[in-house]
Amino acid sequence: MADRTQIASPTAEDFDAARCFAAIELSKKNWLVAILTPLSDKVSLHSLPAGDGKKLLALLEQARRRAAEGLGRPVEVLSCYEAGYDGFWLHRLLERHDIRNHVFDPASLLVNRRARRSKTDRIDVQGLLRALMAHLRGEPKVVSVVRVPSIEAEDARRLHRERHRLVGERVQHVNRIKALCALQGIYDYEPLRGNRRERLAELRTGDGRALPPQLAAEIGRELQRLELLLSMIAELEAQRDAVAAEAQPHAAKIQQLRRLKAIGPEFATVLTNEVFYRRFDNRRQIAAYVGLDASPFCSGQMNRDQGIAKAGNPKARTTMIELAWMWLRHQPGSTMSRWFHDRVRELRGRPRRIAIVALARKLLIALWRYLETGLVPEGAALKA
Repeated sequence: MADRTQIASPTAEDFDAARCFAAIELSKKNWLVAILTPLSDKVSLHSLPAGDGKKLLALLEQARRRAAEGLGRPVEVLSCYEAGYDGFWLHRLLERHDIRNHVFDPASLLVNRRARRSKTDRIDVQGLLRALMAHLRGEPKVVSVVRVPSIEAEDARRLHRERHRLVGERVQHVNRIKALCALQGIYDYEPLRGNRRERLAELRTGDGRALPPQLAAEIGRELQRLELLLSMIAELEAQRDAVAAEAQPHAAKIQQLRRLKAIGPEFATVLTNEVFYRRFDNRRQIAAYVGLDASPFCSGQMNRDQGIAKAGNPKARTTMIELAWMWLRHQPGSTMSRWFHDRVRELRGRPRRIAIVALARKLLIALWRYLETGLVPEGAALKA
């Protein structure tokens, strides 16, 4: 998931410098580039093959050189594009060639709210260009700029994200095997146990028959796929634990989180790689990044709470809610757990789910303070 935050805007004096502005509308088929130079008020549009970074650099260099020759002084090129399918390789390419690039959060761009609005690549790329210029003029909150992670930070996320996908596939195979057995009246077969192969040969249908040969062969192939997934998950977990054992600041945060009861290697790795790899100025920033901040609706006589924003990192938000339930189980004496039980008492259903989200936000902020200052959450127990 991209790291979205509002970057401090440049001053108006910076905007008056000699600059070329470029916006890039990316797609799988072609790229549309809008360029505005100090020599003209007209925006020029250029179509390039998708993924052709060399032609893009040549186009921007040509625009810069023409502007420099016309003005008789150096000209800087500033560019932007929307975060999405193409990731950050283009940003790094542009920055490496002295082009100051901005990656915009697509959800933060203002659009016409009419029921039927015109939408074309030409309209979108010109809107991107206007947003870039407004941002550089210093207009506050006109657009949110993605804070691009380092190559190392981005690569560190791959282990736990791949494991998450493989665990999902494991669940699918287990459910498929159990469904095939249920069709024959078999409900006690557990594919994840070590004796899965021996048990398969011993299975009998609900009416006392051995499994039909084709069904037994199909379940055997499902077991092969399942065993492959289990070996891949074990390999990833071994790599994860090896990384956590390294003598690096990144690994030190994982080890520090694991000292707290309720936080195992997976929770610690996910939270460090998805959230705590970067710095936050205050609790509101970290809550907003994870999508656990409030979203009030106040207009005229209407004043209500719409719940959490859910606009941040979805993986981190899901992990924090799971961790909140684990915290209640393994840290019953902590102040946050007592707060939850005093507030919820015997309530069930929706009030309990709302309270667990509030606990997840409190816990996230407490863990952030714990990593930044070493202050253990009040009443929390450490592992022996």
